[in-house]
Amino acid sequence: MPGRTQRLIFAMDATASRAPTWDLACSLHAELFGAARDSGNLAVQLVYFRGLADFHHSTWNATPDALLATMLGVGCLGGRTQIVRVIEHAEREAAQAPVRALVLVGDSFEEDPSAAAAAAGRLALYGLRMFLFQEGADATAARVFANLARITGGAHVPFRAGSADELRELLRAVATYAAQGRAGLERTLASPLANRLLEQLDR
Repeated sequence: MPGRTQRLIFAMDATASRAPTWDLACSLHAELFGAARDSGNLAVQLVYFRGLADFHHSTWNATPDALLATMLGVGCLGGRTQIVRVIEHAEREAAQAPVRALVLVGDSFEEDPSAAAAAAGRLALYGLRMFLFQEGADATAARVFANLARITGGAHVPFRAGSADELRELLRAVATYAAQGRAGLERTLASPLANRLLEQLDR
């Protein structure tokens, strides 16, 4: 529907392993929030987890500047990943109103893969795609993230740890997809990482 506001959940792993590149990531996430503002029809909800059970999400009405300010106020804490909880949160949001995409930026997975796959299967029933941007090359995370992307019809794209250009490119690509759909992504972006995202959406 033309002019309809699309919704995107943006989830961040803020556990201790992300600390070395957290400040860089925060500055680059302004790209995503800026793309949301520029599109005029994209609402973003920020989710992050850290520590033993620290889990937060913003409102949908937060402005890009408010979202960025929230991120800049977050420090990384040691703890295990809470990715299943992120997926379950997204399911609850999708049950209330359509959500086009769930974006997760993280570097590890420390939970039950079967529980994550089952939760992702429920997301797929809502047509909610997961886009998992993996920092680094952890083998367990790569295997699980790829499976979650496959189940939901989304994409898993690794990027080099601390690579500003690669993360910037991925964030703008997924914001474009969420606001304008696949056709919008094809029309506005032409880069190796954006093409990898498109290739997985073709499956």
